[in-house]
Amino acid sequence: MPQPTPHPLEEPGVSNRFIEPCILVIFGATGDLTARKLFPAIYNLAREGQLPSQFACVGFARRDKTHEQFREEMREAINLYSRVKPIDEAVWKNFKEQIFYHRSEFHENEGYARLQTFLNELDGKLGTKGNRVFYLSTQPSFFPVICENLEKSGLIYDLDKTKEKWSRIIIEKPFGHDLDSAKALQKELLRFLDESQIYRIDHYLGKESVQNILVFRFANSLFESVWNNRHVDHVQITVSEDIGIGTRGAFWEEAGLLRDIVQNHMMQLLSLVAMEPPVNLSASAIHDEKVKVLEAIRPLEQEDFEKCVVRGQYGPGYINGQPVAGYRQEKNVSPTSNMETYAALRLSIDNWRWSDVPFYLRGGKRLPKRATEIAIVFKDPPGVLFQQPHKRNEPNVLSLRIQPDEGTGLKINCKVPGPSSPVQPVKMDFRYGSYFGTSPPEAYERLIQDCILGDITLFAREDEVFNSWRLLTPILNDWASKKAGDFPNYASGTWGPKAAEEMLARDNRKWRLI
Repeated sequence: MPQPTPHPLEEPGVSNRFIEPCILVIFGATGDLTARKLFPAIYNLAREGQLPSQFACVGFARRDKTHEQFREEMREAINLYSRVKPIDEAVWKNFKEQIFYHRSEFHENEGYARLQTFLNELDGKLGTKGNRVFYLSTQPSFFPVICENLEKSGLIYDLDKTKEKWSRIIIEKPFGHDLDSAKALQKELLRFLDESQIYRIDHYLGKESVQNILVFRFANSLFESVWNNRHVDHVQITVSEDIGIGTRGAFWEEAGLLRDIVQNHMMQLLSLVAMEPPVNLSASAIHDEKVKVLEAIRPLEQEDFEKCVVRGQYGPGYINGQPVAGYRQEKNVSPTSNMETYAALRLSIDNWRWSDVPFYLRGGKRLPKRATEIAIVFKDPPGVLFQQPHKRNEPNVLSLRIQPDEGTGLKINCKVPGPSSPVQPVKMDFRYGSYFGTSPPEAYERLIQDCILGDITLFAREDEVFNSWRLLTPILNDWASKKAGDFPNYASGTWGPKAAEEMLARDNRKWRLI
């Protein structure tokens, strides 16, 4: 098997990573994710010459379609959702000839046999050399079924027997719904796959602003030297969405915000912010340091839940001046639902760098705006010189904006011109789009390309997933055993339940206005 290529951060300048020929098979190809994210990402990779010239993409789903029908549907999706519009006709003319469709049930043995025959035919026509990426954009319950059928059909290769070609599987979140189920799923997958063939995708890790966290920290001594408990007062991580759950009511009733956002997105952000410098930029070195952070997070005991954990559910309210329904009025949601749409946590990392520095996490649906931000709030200087009467100076804050308007802001205190010399906070700001003159690539573009390249750096390793579930499963169990008596406890268009404000107020702190 060809060795995975080095991560591009190891080489300054333009990446010259070699992209091998392959076929990408998307299971659940008629679903929303394929239309909104996957095909626009694949198209943009083709537009920018970032796909192998010997490439094909096969949609696998249960509906009856011809190749042409599927191509036209994907063209419409690209026109709607691509970050670059309108569609480039010259690019599309070649790209559409690489798109195919295969109809089968996920459990149908004959369907996989036909798939193997079809992929072998494409190998002969397109020179894709038997290399395969299988993207599982399906409900998690289908993951073991699909992997078992792929293995039975010879579409997943045994690493000990096959060296000249490779097969890899991308698995969407959530990976399990608690610690026990995640371990059970991993055990099931390892019956058919080697761990090195499993790519657990978290699209946040593909965002340029998230990748920049390591560069920002470890390529700038100015910031790394103050990235510790001697200078940092606390850290806030916010994932705010103004949308509700829309048509995903049935899914959300089983998942909830802690599983859907905190367990993966927010825990990944926390580990990147808090990790120690890796010995090198290899995937294993970076994953090792992230796992150390997750292992160092102090487990929350039953007595901690009341003061360190807040859950909420949105009620009716207003978003952008328009009335919106509460969660319990959404489609496919129980009118007495106990499922959370908001969660806030106070976590502690028991190591030398972060001792006594609280990490506050909050995420929610139907909040006032869409924003994801990491805020490093620094300690106050001694208040003997520039403190104003009855007014405390604002702390210095470094904000890493993940979305939208990806970039970095630094809030510092400055003198206002004039004889009275009041002190006022000002902001130094960097934005990717305005500085580099182009919008950053979508996360799925980077992650799909990395999987083809065999670079697992930006995917979650099994012990990262397990340690995240280890922390959150007791909270989920506690919530499942107790009915929330105050739901809904925040109105749509507000920043969440009052208890979240009180959690920080007990520490003489408050949430940032974003």
